[in-house]
Amino acid sequence: MKASRARLFKEYKEVQREKAADPDIQLVCDDSNIFKWTVLIKGPSETPYEGGGVFQLAFAVPEQYPLQPPQVRFLTKIFHPNVHFKNSFYRRKKVEICLDILKNAWSPAWTLQSVCRAIIASMAHPEPESPLNCDSDLPSVSCFLRFSDPFLFFPRPSR
Repeated sequence: MKASRARLFKEYKEVQREKAADPDIQLVCDDSNIFKWTVLIKGPSETPYEGGGVFQLAFAVPEQYPLQPPQVRFLTKIFHPNVHFKNSFYRRKKVEICLDILKNAWSPAWTLQSVCRAIIASMAHPEPESPLNCDSDLPSVSCFLRFSDPFLFFPRPSR
């Protein structure tokens, strides 16, 4: 646990130092718990998610970090073939993100910042042929995700 705290403090310092270098990502550590982070990412340009779309995510970092990946979930609703919102019994939404680095391709070399970059890349280049969200695998949706018709989807701008 000491190693994971030390690693997270190091990442926190890097994030503070490099805020201006990556304006599309805002990582915020919980004041009372270094293992909980809130992330704001801007929708990637030239995709249906751009144009003021800001997406909020929650990172729950395990005590075995960096040997295990963080648990990541979207708090902002997003229609994407590789993201699936599920209703649970207690009315809390369970969100699954199909991203190999969060599962079997995790490496301790990844940082929270690099996970954010991978999520943005996934938003810009979805995998409609291998959907996690089967509802988004309709032919018209796959075409819209491939050709990025901006008039089909407008994310709600953050306040």
